[in-house]
Amino acid sequence: MTAKSELVVRDSSPGSEAGAGVKKFPGFIRAYVRFTDKLGLSAGLVGMVLTFVLLFFLVESSVARLVLGISHIWSTEMAMFTMSAYYLLGGALSEQDDYHVRMDLLYSRFSPRAKAIVDCITSPILFFYIGSLFVSAVGSTLWSIEYKQVNYSPWAPPLAPIKIVMTIGIGLMLMQLAALFFRDLAKALGRSIE
Repeated sequence: MTAKSELVVRDSSPGSEAGAGVKKFPGFIRAYVRFTDKLGLSAGLVGMVLTFVLLFFLVESSVARLVLGISHIWSTEMAMFTMSAYYLLGGALSEQDDYHVRMDLLYSRFSPRAKAIVDCITSPILFFYIGSLFVSAVGSTLWSIEYKQVNYSPWAPPLAPIKIVMTIGIGLMLMQLAALFFRDLAKALGRSIE
């Protein structure tokens, strides 16, 4: 066994000084990140199932109009509500999996640690934006529930259900952004979040 391989074995052993040198974030932060990731995944899976619900409404509308010669006033609105729920509930998962659109000239050339540092610096801007959306969504949802708001259409469905979904989706996105901030901070500081 060479000195280098001995060093690797010693460094990776649980009780060694070097193995203990990688500091972990506090347990409550690690638990928060794990919980938020699972919650975002669950909401994303619900969103994925909603694509089939959306497909049902679109097919029903087409069949009713083209085959039966009738038009349901509710099917188009239900398709719009379902689509809204789909992308609102999928936001946290898309952020978690880094599927969002990013336009950059330099960022893609940075090292993973440099990306984490840049993300930590720019995260407060995103927190402010999504936080403002969340506060507005809560206010709008409470108003919608209190005054029994309906959509301005012949069908006039209540708007509270979709606004509740909207608030949940934006709240999950805010939680996921905080979890990603902790991941980036750990990476920037050379610590482990797992």
